[in-house]
Amino acid sequence: MQSNDEQLLGQSPQSLVASLPARVSTPLFQRALAAPDSPALRDQAGHTLTYAELAAAVRAAQQQLVNLGITTGDRVLLVNENCLPLLVLILALSELGAWPVVVNARMAAGEIERIRIHSQPRLVLYLLDSAAAASHFIAAAADQTLVCRELELAGGQVGICVFEVGEDNDEGKLSEQGVFTLIYTTGTTGDPKGVMLTHRNMLYVAAVSGALRGLKAEDKIYLVLPVSHVFGISAVFLAAIYAGAELIIADRFDPALSFSGFEHQGISGIFGVPAMFAKLVDFAREQGISKADHKRLWPRLRFMYSGGAPLDPAIKEKTEKLFGLPLLNGYGMTESGPTICQVRFNEPLDNCSVGRPLPGMEVRLIGTDGRKVMPGEVGELHVRGPNIMAGYYRNPSATAAAINAEGFLNTGDMVRLDEQGNVHIAGRSKELIIHSGFNVYPPEVEGVISKHPEVLLCAVVGETVDGNENVIAYVQRTSGSELSATALQAYIKPLLTAYKRPSRIEFMEPLPTAPSGKVLKHKLRYTDKAH
Repeated sequence: MQSNDEQLLGQSPQSLVASLPARVSTPLFQRALAAPDSPALRDQAGHTLTYAELAAAVRAAQQQLVNLGITTGDRVLLVNENCLPLLVLILALSELGAWPVVVNARMAAGEIERIRIHSQPRLVLYLLDSAAAASHFIAAAADQTLVCRELELAGGQVGICVFEVGEDNDEGKLSEQGVFTLIYTTGTTGDPKGVMLTHRNMLYVAAVSGALRGLKAEDKIYLVLPVSHVFGISAVFLAAIYAGAELIIADRFDPALSFSGFEHQGISGIFGVPAMFAKLVDFAREQGISKADHKRLWPRLRFMYSGGAPLDPAIKEKTEKLFGLPLLNGYGMTESGPTICQVRFNEPLDNCSVGRPLPGMEVRLIGTDGRKVMPGEVGELHVRGPNIMAGYYRNPSATAAAINAEGFLNTGDMVRLDEQGNVHIAGRSKELIIHSGFNVYPPEVEGVISKHPEVLLCAVVGETVDGNENVIAYVQRTSGSELSATALQAYIKPLLTAYKRPSRIEFMEPLPTAPSGKVLKHKLRYTDKAH
């Protein structure tokens, strides 16, 4: 008898992996032949492409890239925000065996330059539909040592800077071995790490996570997560193309535009980080929007997925109350392309578990003594499967530290398994706070603080003081709130054991976030005292 997962997949995980195409772009051309007039992409300006039109645009862009000298193994840095030309270029580069290195234009110039130096691209393409990308191109073009120009590429205006690269053949060999892209992790300090993800890594996640979400060709999926983030490119963009669904593209998240998209474009599925859902709820509160408005404002919305950061129970509860739908959770990391665990769309949970591992994945929970932990206990999660990266680009020592000889990736996350096999995230092993000898997991404290109705977002970090670690909470209040630290401490006191309570609460408006919306805790660790 088939398991529920096999019914959703339509086959065994092993058969699915064996049947995956060679390139992430292949499902596009298959769909263009089978249903050429089906809608594929739509942006906020109303520009649309059918699958046949998208396939033709990819072929045209592919030829333009060849004319620009791009070949197998070349890296092409794409400085962008979400737009039609970006998606066309990613698929065109896939066809060439070249590597798109997708970088969000809202990153600082210094961060982009570090990635450029490390990835050594032949071209840097600035997609000028984005004002932020245009600003970076103007600065680059002012450098008299660079060859820069503008042209129309992939249906949009693009600024191009050409760089000299060596004739090393390693990247060509890696392309032949299946490497598709480099995605740079959000680091704290030091050199950036480029994660080499293969076509199979990305297609496995696209196919499996899409099936477990019940993704269908009839769906209209809201693509607001940056495609520069692995969640956006793999679990949303490529998953929708694999299923033959339509993508509604937003260049950045705005609650008002999101509600407009739900209403006027008939969006049926939305993916986001917890902070995004918190802001949707806060906007609805300000505008007097409630669940009673669903037939008018989100008539086709049928599923919502959260990922990219720990989901607070309060955010889950408020979101579900507003939309009348379960907020389904998932978990992963860039090195796993990204999805490791996911709540199945037909098995919603009433807690913040990230669900079961994807079918075809193996998991181990390792204790601090290096041994497997007992059932129900917290351990460090190690995983192996078809989505695990090929390694860190030009960094074999970091690769060896992350993936052992058996192929298991050490996620660095502390988790426990419940009786149903669902994974519950305790926190990052590196973020564990040891206060007075007791272990404090930040997500637990964040979950309690977020229950306060005037808390929009919060992040908990450790602060080293005289051989101890204090628990520090950074809080972003809802709009118009004058909540004080004293009042919030009084709220927290009966809900947390003394050693877990924050030694200090700092209010920040807003909390620092990455373009994906994930709170950047490393910036909180080094910030001055907030007011």
